[in-house]
Amino acid sequence: MNRAFNLLGAAVGLLLLLPLLAAIAAIVKCYDGGPIFYAQPRVGKDFLIFRVLKFRSMVVHADREGPLTAPADRRLTRVGRALRKYKLDELPQLWNVLTGEMQLVGVRPEVETYVAMFREQYAQLLTQPPGITDPASLAFRREENLFVADRMQQQYVAEILPEKLRLSLEYQRHRSFFSDMRVLLDTVLNLAA
Repeated sequence: MNRAFNLLGAAVGLLLLLPLLAAIAAIVKCYDGGPIFYAQPRVGKDFLIFRVLKFRSMVVHADREGPLTAPADRRLTRVGRALRKYKLDELPQLWNVLTGEMQLVGVRPEVETYVAMFREQYAQLLTQPPGITDPASLAFRREENLFVADRMQQQYVAEILPEKLRLSLEYQRHRSFFSDMRVLLDTVLNLAA
């Protein structure tokens, strides 16, 4: 039933959002002529690697400087700042849900480096596909504002990611269809917050 709900939700979402998706794609392309999408390798269900899709919000090859985004990161494009503010850069992940690589609600997919550091926690969380949103995503929706520029890596590994994992594990223990619906509703309501 969960897969059917995710499939239906992603299909309906993509269909309803098609005009918005097309407009964003055109804006991203026209802004600097670079690629529309950014596909980054992330760890999925059972530790299988897949490529999470996003509208590109940074300059081309920005990932060479690391996966974390600093406050007022110079790599962000002007269009990218607006997309990230309202989480519109995440909309292409509905395709990842449609293909079964992700689900609507679940732990956010992470890069291999960080998953390896917290393998025990991810072993519990990645028995299911990762998700577009969950309580940890909501709690840390403005994560980049928490970073101190000269210690981002240490801060993420020592403080932010452990707390996100704690929230995700706690949610997974008490998760239900209705709690997933509440998380989805909270996500939509918090887009402009």
